[in-house]
Amino acid sequence: MEKELNVTYVTLDWYVEVHKYRYIYFFVMCILYILIICSNSTIVYLIWIHKNLHEPMYIFIAALLLNCILYSTNIYPKLLIDFLSEKQVTSYSACLFQFFMFYTLGSSEFFLLAGMAYDRYVAICKPLQYQTIMTKTTVSIFLVIAWLVPSCHTAVQTIASAEAKLCDLNVKGIFCNNAVYTLQCVRSRLITVFGVVALLDLAILPMLFIVFTYTKIFIVSYQSCREIRKKAAETCLPHLLVLISLTVFFVYDIIMARVESDFPKTARIIMTLQVVLYHPLFNPFIYGLKMRKISKHLKRLLSQAKTISCTKAEY
Repeated sequence: MEKELNVTYVTLDWYVEVHKYRYIYFFVMCILYILIICSNSTIVYLIWIHKNLHEPMYIFIAALLLNCILYSTNIYPKLLIDFLSEKQVTSYSACLFQFFMFYTLGSSEFFLLAGMAYDRYVAICKPLQYQTIMTKTTVSIFLVIAWLVPSCHTAVQTIASAEAKLCDLNVKGIFCNNAVYTLQCVRSRLITVFGVVALLDLAILPMLFIVFTYTKIFIVSYQSCREIRKKAAETCLPHLLVLISLTVFFVYDIIMARVESDFPKTARIIMTLQVVLYHPLFNPFIYGLKMRKISKHLKRLLSQAKTISCTKAEY
């Protein structure tokens, strides 16, 4: 029976009145998913094709937006299928895979933002050494760490969850996040201890590093001329806004895992959707409009697209 429970299907039981509004939900979420893919892909494309954007800062931005595409693709396709299904079910193994991708990609954003913070720190506080410090090798190391460290941490928790005995087959959520722990009869000590370690390594330490580097940046900028302060504000403000957005949703995800189950279901679903909705849309908006070089190329691209559409209309 225990084996059977571990390989059977689990039900995502937090869908509210899906049968009444399924097509509305599907249409809205489909549009949002397309918007997320298109907006993030456009910025990545601009960084890819323009050589003047082949700098460490823009490479980190491209990696962050690519991360958003993968993050959304991990959630939205299954979400869209569930909206059109009579029963919202998934295999336990597929649920754990979604759990693994969700926290690997989510945690990697903190490391990518830490890489951006370090890049800005070197550029503003050590400008004469920038070329020797921020080499292709340095950037590559940051990118490898950003994806490898979170995946290794999350893999341990995923494997431990796969071997755990299940006493419930109803996931209290609309996708598989830390709600998978509620399926287990008893949460193992390994999962509990490693969860604390992962929280420290994947979120708290990168955040402290980011806060430290930006504090140094602001101190140096304050003591420098107006031009340096303006440059620091233009490049650092978007990163800080993204960090604040990511931190808010990260804290929310932790809190929701601790809130009692009698918390209003509809409210929890709405708040859970914010995690996979605002942040993937927020990033391309911030970097597309606030980063001057990207904004310049984006306006040129839109202008060319408008010209082509007008030409086609004339014919």
